[in-house]
Amino acid sequence: MELLRIRGKVEISGDVFISGSKNAALPQFAAALLTDQETILENVPDLSDIRFMGEILTQLGAEVTKPAFNTWKIRPANIQPNPPYELVRKMRASICLLGPLVARLKRAKVPMPGGCVIGHRPIDLHLLALKEMGADISLNQGIVEIDGSRLKAANLFIGGRHGSTVTGTANAIMASVLTLGTTVLDGAACEPEIVDLCEMLKKMGAQISGAGSHLIKIKGVEKLKGCTHRVIPDRIEAATYIMAAAITRGKITVNGINPTHLGAFSKVMKDSGILLDEVNIKKDALFVHTRPDGLSPFEIITLPYPGFPTDLQAQACALACTIPGLSILTERVYPSRFMHIPELLRMGAEVSLEGANAIVRGGKPMNGAPVMASDLRASAALILAGLIAEGETWVHRIYHLDRGYELFDQKLRNLGAEVERVPETALPPSFRSPID
Repeated sequence: MELLRIRGKVEISGDVFISGSKNAALPQFAAALLTDQETILENVPDLSDIRFMGEILTQLGAEVTKPAFNTWKIRPANIQPNPPYELVRKMRASICLLGPLVARLKRAKVPMPGGCVIGHRPIDLHLLALKEMGADISLNQGIVEIDGSRLKAANLFIGGRHGSTVTGTANAIMASVLTLGTTVLDGAACEPEIVDLCEMLKKMGAQISGAGSHLIKIKGVEKLKGCTHRVIPDRIEAATYIMAAAITRGKITVNGINPTHLGAFSKVMKDSGILLDEVNIKKDALFVHTRPDGLSPFEIITLPYPGFPTDLQAQACALACTIPGLSILTERVYPSRFMHIPELLRMGAEVSLEGANAIVRGGKPMNGAPVMASDLRASAALILAGLIAEGETWVHRIYHLDRGYELFDQKLRNLGAEVERVPETALPPSFRSPID
């Protein structure tokens, strides 16, 4: 198993180019099943989650190929309704297959997704939407079986206890595009990834209005066609590099992004003293640098888009550790998503938890240590902390990182960071017992 070794106290600089969005690409892979024609997806990041989804579509009977780097072709001429458990269990996002399978085949048998370290994420809203559209649903030995032979248009409320459900919204949209009549989704997710899915579906012939708002209307059609679609840039990756520059007090240009997708994150950063300047007339790049008189502590509350993303809370916690003063981070989406904090404490951070609030007393010296990544965003947070820590930081379980960040260590090295992948045997003996 590989580790990531980071030598800290290096100011990063230069240009970084942002990859396509994993969270946009995964439901678009599923959406390709809505037609028997070929769909081409461009700007797809090279990630383990993407490869797993490609394997799942292949097992369902689709012809899946990669004619070029970051480009996938999907031709699902003949598919079956039951993806294999051994693949579905590896990736929670595979639940977005429900909507397309039920819409096209009128049935689906999909294993329940596994648990998640950042908290319980039920699929009840996905199933409720399908049930209200007339589907018969049963759960047998961990398999969700759906009979959609009587699927009909409906008015659906898709919101949940912690706000809109992004994947649930995607599933409801994909179930509706081939269901005759007009389906109305109230409380729909507004995320850019949902808008991008709707743009792809419209290229395929779907009739959708209201994407990007809480009220989406879908007029069902009898058939969809294939299309070529370019995946939007990854706003979470872009924000992570912005915070990497801020943590090291470096100066970088983040290229190939849509700054309007950053939402509340941009305001929090600017208020803290992190400057985001447009650098070209296309407005797809930001020059990131910090205020000369230092950064100010901040308060954030994670909320659905355009609020501060839960997927940036861990990285923001690492940033807060480097800013003198008191920062408060409130997690409203996944209240237990604080697995990174014990690892930051190992590095010398001063953080206390009070319910869903992380209280960070920043500006304390950070020291390199062996740390354990618990999930995708926690792994990024620990690497960011390692960039400013004294000495060496060793991050275990970086397979989490490879689920959602394309070439993360390589891109950091291109910015001047001292980051490298090493085998587990490279860990100094004195560091082994605390982790083991």
